[in-house]
Amino acid sequence: MDPSSAVRPLPVDRPAVGQLLGRLLQHFRQEVFAAAHDAGFDDIREAHLQVFGNLRGEEVRLTTLAARAHLSRAATAELVDDLQRRGYLERVPDPTDGRARLIRPTARGERALRAAAVRVAEIETAWGDLVGPAAFEEACRTLDRLLAAVDASRVPGDTDGAGSAAG
Repeated sequence: MDPSSAVRPLPVDRPAVGQLLGRLLQHFRQEVFAAAHDAGFDDIREAHLQVFGNLRGEEVRLTTLAARAHLSRAATAELVDDLQRRGYLERVPDPTDGRARLIRPTARGERALRAAAVRVAEIETAWGDLVGPAAFEEACRTLDRLLAAVDASRVPGDTDGAGSAAG
């Protein structure tokens, strides 16, 4: 069987999934970024959202943060260093490993994260109102299931998506 015969043609009645996801992410980030500025956090850059969005309210090692953000360790370290200089993050010793450091928000960072969380909730409500709350919730659950399935199908260390868990 020709593998290409199982591939569905690109849709003609909507943008391709990459366009949909990319454009929604752009809108989302612009709104969160604008809210940060409006709340007085005018020294935050859009790139910092990659770090803030992946802290998840816990102290984390740089390698964990980089993996969550899908960034290189060096790029993550640069963003963390910048946020540390700006007073949003700090590095503290890891109590389980004296050689390691944990990254956590400072009081200023916590205030920024709370402001962002409020804005994210407002965005979700507004977007839900645009398409209907049930449809928005189902879309989010579908994307979550899709992400879990895609993540599960990838070979650890596979960066180009060519591998699969099946072999």
